[in-house]
Amino acid sequence: MLEDRIAAASPSPWPAAYPEGYAVVDVETTGLARDDRIVSAAVYQLDARGRVEDSWYTLVNPRRDPGPVWIHGLTAEVLAEAPVFEDIAEEFGRRLDGRVLVAHNAAFDWSMIAREYARAGSEAPVRRRLCTIALSKELGLPLPNHKLESLAAHYGVEQRQAHHALDDARVLAETFRPSLALAAEANLRLPLLACQPLTEWSDGPAATRSASVGYQPSWQHRGAANWRPNRKRPACPYPNPGRYEPGKQLVQGMRVAFSGDTSIDRELLEDRATEAGLHVATSISRLTSLLVTNDPGACTSKAVRARQYGTPVVDEAAFVQLLSHVRPAEEARPGARGR
Repeated sequence: MLEDRIAAASPSPWPAAYPEGYAVVDVETTGLARDDRIVSAAVYQLDARGRVEDSWYTLVNPRRDPGPVWIHGLTAEVLAEAPVFEDIAEEFGRRLDGRVLVAHNAAFDWSMIAREYARAGSEAPVRRRLCTIALSKELGLPLPNHKLESLAAHYGVEQRQAHHALDDARVLAETFRPSLALAAEANLRLPLLACQPLTEWSDGPAATRSASVGYQPSWQHRGAANWRPNRKRPACPYPNPGRYEPGKQLVQGMRVAFSGDTSIDRELLEDRATEAGLHVATSISRLTSLLVTNDPGACTSKAVRARQYGTPVVDEAAFVQLLSHVRPAEEARPGARGR
């Protein structure tokens, strides 16, 4: 049983530097862009050794179209009577306060939460986060990919309703607990990252495309495959500034390619890259700025060519973090003042 495996792996004493508690979080959203909104959120509170203390779930009215209904299952009608984020922010904050935020691809969940709090004129009470993808890598778990379902299968945790925030948070909590115990047994330094809250926020014009969640866009009646009005991405308007330099920012116009499995739907991830001003490439060439893959050693054609050309490679979690700070193309021109 899972409890027996955790107990067997738990050392005594517990590493003194480990956090005092965790908030395992999952949010479902209208999409991946900077102006997208949370439509549901769930939190499992765990104590210092990973024991479950409490769980909580809420729907959230995003006050706009709900996005990919076929993924999260939340229609405009379902969300119409849900509380807006401002109404749940205090309760959500109590669940997070003083704890390390734990999520699968935590950079994404944190960025969505931070933006929602900034819109509400407050700050999320979170100062550190832990990504379960990063922890799995630190532990060297033999996973075929970095999807939550693969982590669940590794620990024998049943997924009952994928992309439902409460069930995803439960699955994540039940897989994080044995991972935490294994890390403690090895006295492993946890891959904790700082969370810098946003202090102000201004949505772009796209955020006003629907003032009410009651709005029924035409894509809802055409089927999931066509949920966006135009599947053909526009040409990138920025010149390619060259290769990505590790440790620095992405720059608008960079050519980014994707390879292998991703925990976020690939199409949504590519759309977010396009919205940030990047060129989504379908193949690898000497002009490719960056390859995003969770398995750089794979034998896919893109991974092989990236190794041949020396193309920089980052994993999905790192890429999502980089997307939150893409440098404008004009700042990269010779003579322009950088950040």
